[in-house]
Amino acid sequence: MKMLILGASYGSLLSTKLLMAGHDVTLICRSASAALINSEGTEVRIKLRDEDAHRAIRSADLPGSLNAVTPEQARPEDYDMIALAMQEPQYSAPSVRGLMARIAASGKPCLSIMNMPPLPFLRRIESLENMALDSAYDDASVWQGFEPGLMSLCSPDPQAFRPPEEGTNILHVGLPTNFKAAVFADPAHTALLRQLEADIAAVTIDGKDVPVKLRVYDSLFVPMAKWSMLLTGNYRCVEDDGVRAIRDAVHGDIDASSQMYAWVDALARQLGADAADQVPFEKYANAANSLLKPSSAARAIASGVANIERVDRLVQLIGKGLGLHNAELDQIVSIVDARLHANANFDKVASVG
Repeated sequence: MKMLILGASYGSLLSTKLLMAGHDVTLICRSASAALINSEGTEVRIKLRDEDAHRAIRSADLPGSLNAVTPEQARPEDYDMIALAMQEPQYSAPSVRGLMARIAASGKPCLSIMNMPPLPFLRRIESLENMALDSAYDDASVWQGFEPGLMSLCSPDPQAFRPPEEGTNILHVGLPTNFKAAVFADPAHTALLRQLEADIAAVTIDGKDVPVKLRVYDSLFVPMAKWSMLLTGNYRCVEDDGVRAIRDAVHGDIDASSQMYAWVDALARQLGADAADQVPFEKYANAANSLLKPSSAARAIASGVANIERVDRLVQLIGKGLGLHNAELDQIVSIVDARLHANANFDKVASVG
């Protein structure tokens, strides 16, 4: 198959898994990153089970072919499936917005591995079909024209980051968990997903299983299990005057974390999720012990970014729509709002200066 992936950072993890399985990938990125990837390829570092050191998996050594292009150069109609792997505010950039319109017009199935669920996916859920959620998005008009049934959401559970001292074509995987995808509306598109699932599962290195699988689920709610994790860990990394590691956000007050996690799980169940779709808090809390860095959202805020993915605001809006309220969630949203507002004001002052 041929896959077009928007985003060469987190997207390179999915692309590496596809390349290992013999599929062809095109990554969408800025021109400098595209030139680097086309000349040197990508490198994803990942630990195999029971190994202490990370393996470096280079795209040049894999059976699938990889290339990188800018948004303006992409032709979505040439691909079997599109993957969305960028931070949600990035889709508002003029060049990406144009590509998104072409993707919507192509009628190709889209698999999102964003933390922020694309608005068309949420419209597949009856109780969210007409709920006012636009204000949670940087620019909700980006999603106009997308057929909801052509959008699947994949829970982006694997934790990975770009080592800041190295090239933009290198990704380090810290927590190699699985991508958990919901089915498409069309069984033919779901069959493509299940083929990718099987092909990725069959890959080994030196006879050893390779972590980070693609798992396909009939339930639309399995990817929403990530919401509890994001609200309990990722967004609580953001503090009034700094940031903290995910581990510290979760384990600093384990009772408060457990209560937040349970509240978001309950919200998902009111939407239609089953307990079997969700991840037990104990399992998440145990995994959080190894998450020693602040979340990507927290790191972005600390670096001065004025726009990030707002799953916190999305969950707050859904809660209000369902008649649910959580005081700590309101506080999280308030802190993130204040930090982003301060960053935006600093940018304005700096531009005037």
